[in-house]
Amino acid sequence: MSHKRIPKRKAVIAVGGVAALGAAAILLPNANASQDNSAGAATPKTLKATGASDLSSQIAGLLGDAFAGSYYDSATQQLVVNVISGDNNNVVVQAEKAGAKVREVQNSTAELTAAAKVLKTKATVPGTAWSVDPKTNKIQVLADSTVTGSNWDTVLSTVKSLGTSMATVKKTPGSFKTLVSGGDAIFAQTAQGGVRCSLGFNVTASDGTPAFLTAGHCGVAAKQWSDTQDGQPIATVDQATFPGNDFSLVKYDDPATQTTSDVNVGNGQTVQITQAEDATVGTQVFRMGSTTGLHDGTVTGLDATVNFQSETDPNGVDTVNGLIQTDVCAEAGDSGGSLFTQDGGAVGLTSGGSGDCTSGGETFFQPVTAALTATGATLGDAGAGAGAGGDTATADPSATAADPSATDGTGDQSGAVDPSATDGTGDQSGVVDPNATDGTGDATGDGTGTGSGDGSSLTSSH
Repeated sequence: MSHKRIPKRKAVIAVGGVAALGAAAILLPNANASQDNSAGAATPKTLKATGASDLSSQIAGLLGDAFAGSYYDSATQQLVVNVISGDNNNVVVQAEKAGAKVREVQNSTAELTAAAKVLKTKATVPGTAWSVDPKTNKIQVLADSTVTGSNWDTVLSTVKSLGTSMATVKKTPGSFKTLVSGGDAIFAQTAQGGVRCSLGFNVTASDGTPAFLTAGHCGVAAKQWSDTQDGQPIATVDQATFPGNDFSLVKYDDPATQTTSDVNVGNGQTVQITQAEDATVGTQVFRMGSTTGLHDGTVTGLDATVNFQSETDPNGVDTVNGLIQTDVCAEAGDSGGSLFTQDGGAVGLTSGGSGDCTSGGETFFQPVTAALTATGATLGDAGAGAGAGGDTATADPSATAADPSATDGTGDQSGAVDPSATDGTGDQSGVVDPNATDGTGDATGDGTGTGSGDGSSLTSSH
């Protein structure tokens, strides 16, 4: 797509021409009531996920060192807060009065942090990851299928030295990898070949120009990005951080680009993104990506550290810290895609993981709040007319998305283009078969779609 075709465009977050899948079954954690301090306690508040995140932050500030993490019990819609009370029962009363369900635990946040530092020093080998699991009040250590021999012995001995009350370890199938792939969605060309990632959330940069967030390892891999394979660049990386963190701020080359702040979940419907929020263990989250479409699952850990095998140094490790751990699946090309809540909270950007959407696996996400703080960006168009120019139907992301059996790709913005089609025409999110003969079905669309959009959208897959 030539640069001349994008003045006054409306950038839309959408399923990028994949056979978008309906969300998986909702995964509800089991409430752990065995240690609940419920005698005479105030009645816990019934909360949505966003409210639970806000309450957790409030209580953490209230309790200080006595706060030892929290998680959301989806079954009861209550926030469970871990406290180190000792002889000070006042902290329990404070948390209960604030509306949380309280349980006393053994390991403090400081002790868990210290244990994580031991792991960093002694067990930083490719294919390992660890995060704090507030439901067990322990650090959960994962080792993928590549961790064998002396490396596996090192991981086991390090976890054993911490004690069974502090850390656990288990094997996970597949291998931890960043989820970049050659192919379609948002594209870049490098000396090593084509790269594909997924657009995260549309934002406004600190200087007021339109931009989007995606994974840091995507921004490090390539400077300029297009919305079509082998197309002219339409956005340029402004900031990219990887390893350490994993986020990029990419500015649209046309400063007149208009953006919307929503996620297309199929059938012409969108989830309006209204705010950035911190993840809470136990909450249901949805992920959208250009390869696998819509999937959901549960936040299982926070402050995760993942040790990816370095792609530039065969003996090196690319370590990323502060990630959100989930049981949502993802595959190559989903990197940078959005993690969000049903209520419209922007939570994360897809970083990497193990497994796939057939066998399952673990996927890790860069927190959006940290990316926004670091880049100075704000979600959407900062109130300058986001969402104008198209329908704004609000959707339940758990509903089944586009029909993957469609043969011509026409229909709403999430409809998948039949890869066997010879002309690639289709809706605004259609990804063209790279073997198509005329490529007319690129992300500029044909104007036949419904849902958010005006027929001239840039649909960067996400």
